[in-house]
Amino acid sequence: MTKMTGAQAIIKCLQEEGVSTIFGFPGGAVIDLYDELLDSDIKHVLVRHEQGAVHAADGWARATGEVGVALLTSGPGATNGVTAIATAYMDSIPIVVLTGQVPTALIGNDAFQEVDIVGITRPCTKHNYLVNDPKDLVPTLREAFYLASTGRPGPVLIDLPKDVVASMVNFNKKKKIKMQTYQPHYDPHPGQVEKACKAIMAAKRPVLYIGGGVILSNAHRELTELAQKLNVPVTMTLMGLGGFPGTDPLSLGMLGMHGSYASNMAVAKSDLLIAVGARFDDRVTGRLDAFAPHAKIIHIDIDPTSISKNVKVDIPIVADCRSALRGMNAWFDNCDTFDPTASKKKHAPWLNEVNEWQEKHPLAYRDNGDVIKPQYVVQMINELTGGDAIITTEVGQNQMWAAQFYKFNEPRHLLTSGGLGTMGYGLPAAIGAKMAFPDKTVIDIAGDGSIQMNIQELATARQWGAKVKVAILNNNYLGMVRQWQELFYNRRYSATPMEITPDFVELARAYGAVGLRARTKDEVVPVIREALETDNVVIMDFAIEREEGVFPMVPAGKATTEMLLV
Repeated sequence: MTKMTGAQAIIKCLQEEGVSTIFGFPGGAVIDLYDELLDSDIKHVLVRHEQGAVHAADGWARATGEVGVALLTSGPGATNGVTAIATAYMDSIPIVVLTGQVPTALIGNDAFQEVDIVGITRPCTKHNYLVNDPKDLVPTLREAFYLASTGRPGPVLIDLPKDVVASMVNFNKKKKIKMQTYQPHYDPHPGQVEKACKAIMAAKRPVLYIGGGVILSNAHRELTELAQKLNVPVTMTLMGLGGFPGTDPLSLGMLGMHGSYASNMAVAKSDLLIAVGARFDDRVTGRLDAFAPHAKIIHIDIDPTSISKNVKVDIPIVADCRSALRGMNAWFDNCDTFDPTASKKKHAPWLNEVNEWQEKHPLAYRDNGDVIKPQYVVQMINELTGGDAIITTEVGQNQMWAAQFYKFNEPRHLLTSGGLGTMGYGLPAAIGAKMAFPDKTVIDIAGDGSIQMNIQELATARQWGAKVKVAILNNNYLGMVRQWQELFYNRRYSATPMEITPDFVELARAYGAVGLRARTKDEVVPVIREALETDNVVIMDFAIEREEGVFPMVPAGKATTEMLLV
């Protein structure tokens, strides 16, 4: 047992958890902790807004698979981070957010910069704590990291009163954490695995439908092995992109509202849907009564509350995706009646039908001479990076074009706000990813509306040498809402034209970054090449077709087979 201040204990706990970098913004309630950081080996990345700190920690977590950490002061510092905390919560991202709080004696007195951040974030955290007693500080920190990273991951918040951080505490040796009320179930029930495998063997038109759980559990190799062993087509949610190689012949790309024609048709016509680490989000299912109407459904998920929550499931498997997929692969490997060659032959007619859909209605767009099409920009980014860049996105049309036209072959290469759809996510998330992997190319694909939500983080990128590239698909509109207004509101463009937009090239220069612009199709490739070769933060401003839409598109309330095509 060692005596030390609460601030010292917090730093020691972070080091104990292997934390090398945290993202934050100082204030009076956390000044003792910031003072202690100066003497530690932990790198603190000063952001320009607290939302940016939490998004950067989120980006770090998604790119690395480790727990990201953000440090915010009390009151507005904490509330500024709430949107980013909710973003991490919706996508099951493991982060720990430390917030300052007024001294315990002042809690409830409406003290300066006091806010009930525990109450505010209770609905959008996996768990949160207010540390009232110094003796609880170290156990709480250790428990928070355990909760954030185990089971279904998620954000955990710890609210730290200033007097607790300044108090003397005991730092005891770390023990294995056991919680009576929290015992995540990792291993699948063998009987359920057998039921699932037998259902797969009986199916003629199976489809693998994978979500973010495949990536969070690092199950991409096991998933790929199963798909190729069975010769089964694979479709992915937005969060699942990269969980199966996008260039594999079995890949159908994304499904749902802006998914590929083949994906949506395959799910609609399948007789067995194997859902792995996905939650049947409304953007995927469309009209529920028309979703996979002929299919028996297998659902693998570590969170039992997600199973049969939106869609009734026939064979539930409550388990870690990786453990479940390993179990299924082992079952097929040891099954005397399973013949991989026969399985491939059996599924060949189904794959031929799926491939016909792919050929008939591929992801496509109409070329328009010298006008820049946003899809072309994404295609060229994919080609010139060899598909090896970490791509972050903002939210809106830019996000969907990135999902459709960049081929993600590896997990943790697409960082995007899926569940909450948070504009302003991409730039700070890119900084987090670049801080984690300084030698990787990191590109934020953005819109001219969403990039302005957190554009101040260009200063963070410059200060900390996070040489991210930003590709702005600039149409002078809030594009996704404009598209809906075009299709369903008689082109009544209410509050979607961006009449005043900054000169992004000059703005980049104002931050000491590099600004590049393309106004014609011929300028696209040279601009991307120059950006990739530039040893600095770069903004690429692409003046794209103003009223380009994202297609396919499933209108609200329609079945996923009722797609609007190009």
